[in-house]
Amino acid sequence: MLIGMMGAGKSSVGRCLQRRTRLARFDTDEIVSSKFGLSISEIFSTHGERRFREVEAQALVELAPKAFGAIIVTGGGIVLRQENVDLLKQLGTIVWLDANEETLFERASRRSNRPLLQTEDPRTTFSEMLRARAPHYAKVADIRVDTSALTRDEVADVILSKVKELVTTRK
Repeated sequence: MLIGMMGAGKSSVGRCLQRRTRLARFDTDEIVSSKFGLSISEIFSTHGERRFREVEAQALVELAPKAFGAIIVTGGGIVLRQENVDLLKQLGTIVWLDANEETLFERASRRSNRPLLQTEDPRTTFSEMLRARAPHYAKVADIRVDTSALTRDEVADVILSKVKELVTTRK
């Protein structure tokens, strides 16, 4: 399971891991978007963040039976609900993709469809979100990977190596 802030590379690394491992990949944002038939931005503007989070939690529950041996890419806010955290811990190894704040913000800002950054001061909003979420990521993660200076392929290499190491030490 991949967790982390927007801009950490969860979606692109998830696709890379899928190509390299041939495992199934599920993305909670894609599932939520599909359920509504709307983009994430449209869901936020039409239904609000609260409704989005409710459907995101529901999507995670629905994914649970398929999660074993799969790559699960989560939205950045999935750790904000304790029920999600409890379920994530049961589903497998949790990998926190992280980077320095400047890198995360720069990457997240490349896409104009980030509803939580549609504020008067997106930089401050981002900093506040990161400060609020980072302790949650740290608490739930089995593995942390700093993606600041790595390509998605290098991140995938690190994840595969660390997961293998973790599985070996747990035996």
